[in-house]
Amino acid sequence: MNYASLAFTEAVRDMQEKLGSRKSYARLENRSYVDGLTGNETGFISDRDSFYMATIGENGYPYIQHRGGPQGFIKVLDTKQLGIIDYKGNAQYITVGNITTNNNVALIMVDYPTRTRLKLYAKARIVEPKDDPALYARLDLEGYEFRPERMMVFDVEAYDWNCQQHITPRYSIEEINKAFASQSKYILQLEAELKKLKERPVADG
Repeated sequence: MNYASLAFTEAVRDMQEKLGSRKSYARLENRSYVDGLTGNETGFISDRDSFYMATIGENGYPYIQHRGGPQGFIKVLDTKQLGIIDYKGNAQYITVGNITTNNNVALIMVDYPTRTRLKLYAKARIVEPKDDPALYARLDLEGYEFRPERMMVFDVEAYDWNCQQHITPRYSIEEINKAFASQSKYILQLEAELKKLKERPVADG
């Protein structure tokens, strides 16, 4: 896998040359070969509860869709393959329709608290649950309510980590509660002590 050789088309390389970044990126192309995802990528992907997916329509226009679920809903099937269950949504089927005519997709996964972003190029495949029960069992989301329609398998072609610039940190309710757990506990203790003081009889002066 070589992200640079896939992402840097002739037009992109010409623009890099024109704007002065071609020399440094040429070196990147020569040393960025990797044989699949490493533990860093698989761990990061397994922790995600959402990602963005870009597909290309027959009219040439790209379409970007947000996909979400419980943490870990994106399953790492092996070092070169990811999978998800595609559950019922707004029934527009733009992404699914696009994949039937062009299975090239781009995925962006972001961890907002740490301002970390992973980009992936992949080939997408639609798999019906009835056609591969074993795969469905691997992708199933226990304890999460959803209506499955199909499965999507992504054969990873290349990936790259983005810089942190301009990623605004954002936190989920769970992350905020975890960060302030000790303060919340201390506040509850203070409130309990204050309640006891208020309930204590006032001595006649």
